[in-house]
Amino acid sequence: MVKHIVMFKLTGDADVRRRVAEDFKRALLDLPQAIDVLQSMEVGINENPAETWDVVLTAVVPTMADVEVYAKHPSHVAAAGLLAGHKEARACVDYEF
Repeated sequence: MVKHIVMFKLTGDADVRRRVAEDFKRALLDLPQAIDVLQSMEVGINENPAETWDVVLTAVVPTMADVEVYAKHPSHVAAAGLLAGHKEARACVDYEF
């Protein structure tokens, strides 16, 4: 199994970042029903104002090759599109467990 962990730092004021993060979270949580290789999806929105990253997701897929299947799936591409114009930075770690 592979954990795919991604953090996003968004642009805009706090209200814009929160709205975008909530829309993105809703879209991501729908993905396990749409993408066969996606075993689970967890999404968190930062609540700590002392921290600068806004959203974190943890996805679980069977193999490292399935990370690419997930990434290229049209439903994932559409969800990622919700960040267009709002993404300042992205950090990712994929590891087998």
